[in-house]
Amino acid sequence: MSEFTGKQRVQKLFKREPLDRMPCFSGQGTVVIQAIEKMGAPFAKIHTDPKLMAESAITSARMFNMDGVVVPYDMATVAEAMGRGISLYENAEGIIYPTVPDKWKTLEEIDIPKDYMTRGRLPMVDESFKIIKKEAPDLAVGAWVLGPFTLAGQIMELDILLKGLKKKKDQISAFLDQVTQVTIDLCKHYQELDVDFISVREMGSGTDLLSPRMWKTLIGPNLTKVFDSITCVPSVNHICGSTDMIIEMMHECGADALSVDQKNNVAETRKKLGNDVLIFGNFDPYNTLIQLEDQAQVEAVIKKCIDDGQDAVWPGCDIWPDVRLENMETYTKTVREYGKKPSPAVGRL
Repeated sequence: MSEFTGKQRVQKLFKREPLDRMPCFSGQGTVVIQAIEKMGAPFAKIHTDPKLMAESAITSARMFNMDGVVVPYDMATVAEAMGRGISLYENAEGIIYPTVPDKWKTLEEIDIPKDYMTRGRLPMVDESFKIIKKEAPDLAVGAWVLGPFTLAGQIMELDILLKGLKKKKDQISAFLDQVTQVTIDLCKHYQELDVDFISVREMGSGTDLLSPRMWKTLIGPNLTKVFDSITCVPSVNHICGSTDMIIEMMHECGADALSVDQKNNVAETRKKLGNDVLIFGNFDPYNTLIQLEDQAQVEAVIKKCIDDGQDAVWPGCDIWPDVRLENMETYTKTVREYGKKPSPAVGRL
């Protein structure tokens, strides 16, 4: 049997076809400082240059024998394209991600331009996808978009949005309808670019912030619309924070896989959903890859993810780039070696 490429391995995972081993990839940012230093590029530049973005993604994957890449790295691309500005920190040293400096402060101010997809850095991200697909055809290429509620919090002040849920319910609902359509349009666009999977990151909607009842009425219906629009590639429903009480509703939204962070009790989630559902997660990337100093502890974290019933070990959020080299090596090596045994939803050859 010839060895699969990373792209083939990830594609087979989503089809639930038997594999040689568990794929090592993520739907969250996985660029690492070792790759950036090897390139000799300032961190700020990889967010504004399509070649540097593509090279940093490929180099990060190659350094640790990962099966896929995902871009972009920051959450501000869409808000910037909508005219909310961008702070790039191009003269700063160290790791500082772009941020949105000018969010809308009232519902009345909101005016989403029809041509936003041609503005800001979004065309640059498209070019980065094309470069990656040409230069690394063996790697799975993932795109990610913010879920409607989380995207709303990027273009409007979150506290005003949350207060409006009670005082201006109809206006907030109409606004979320608009933002849901933006998310749908982005998903359709990335399908046209022929990515291998799309991760929808509704990060700010865990039960740390919203009650299950509010999630059911405010979040679930819009996510269902988004996943209904993703017809050509596999999709992942990713939510940070506490999700134990909403995991069944997450599954009902229609994604091909679910991704959860370290607050989710995956062993219980697996019991609730059964063995036919693809579940990704759920280690704490900062603690595991930066703070732990004992490689045996890193290995134990990753093994527990697999033993709890994950079909792919994903970090609970973006990997902070300043990882310990040996921790990253242990993480990826453990996935490749310990992941040779079958997962609940995917068998082995």
